[in-house]
Amino acid sequence: MAARKAVAQVADKVKRKTFLSTVIPAGKATPAPPLGPELGQMQIQIAAFCKDFNEKTSHIKTGIPMRAEISVNPNRTYNITLLNPPTSYFLMQAAGCQKGATSSNTQTAGIITLKHVYEIAKIKGRDPAFTCMTLDQVCKTIIGCAHSIGIKVVRGPIEVAELKEFLARRAEEVAAEEKELEELRLSKVLRL
Repeated sequence: MAARKAVAQVADKVKRKTFLSTVIPAGKATPAPPLGPELGQMQIQIAAFCKDFNEKTSHIKTGIPMRAEISVNPNRTYNITLLNPPTSYFLMQAAGCQKGATSSNTQTAGIITLKHVYEIAKIKGRDPAFTCMTLDQVCKTIIGCAHSIGIKVVRGPIEVAELKEFLARRAEEVAAEEKELEELRLSKVLRL
C-alpha cells in the first residue's frame, strides 16, 4: 500500500505543469478563469500570484496585455518573467483600431507608416524571440504581422483628411459587422 502511494506521488510530480506562457492585462490579474485554473493545475497559490503580478506591473498602464512566462520550482515557488505586449497590440495602437480585420485579404483595419514599424521593431527587438534577428528582419516580421491582421503599411506620411475618411469608413464597416454578428447570434438563440 505504501509503495502504491509513493508511485502516485511520483506520478503527480511528473504530470504537473511547470511552465506557463500567457497574456495577462497589467494590474488586472484575478483568480478568475482562465488564469486561476491554469495556476491551480501548477499548484501555485493563486491569490499570492495575482498580488505579485499586479505589484510587478503597477508601473505599467492598467489593462495593457503583458506577456508573462511563469515557471514553477519543485518547492512550489514561482518566477514571473514579464515580456513586451504582443506585436498585434502595438500595431493596433499605432493604427488606432480596436480590432483587426475579419478577412485580412479583402479588408483594411488600419493604416500605419514605416516609421511606426521601426518604432515597434525597436521595442520588440528586445524580446527573447527576436534577439538573434537584425532590426531589418524584425521590421519585416512586424510588417507580416500587420498584413495578417489587416493593417496596411505605407511608405510616406499619411494625410490627415485621408486618414479621417478611412477611419469613418472603417467605423461603419465595424458597426455593420457587429450588427450582422448580433443577428446571427439571435437567430441561433431562436432556433433553440
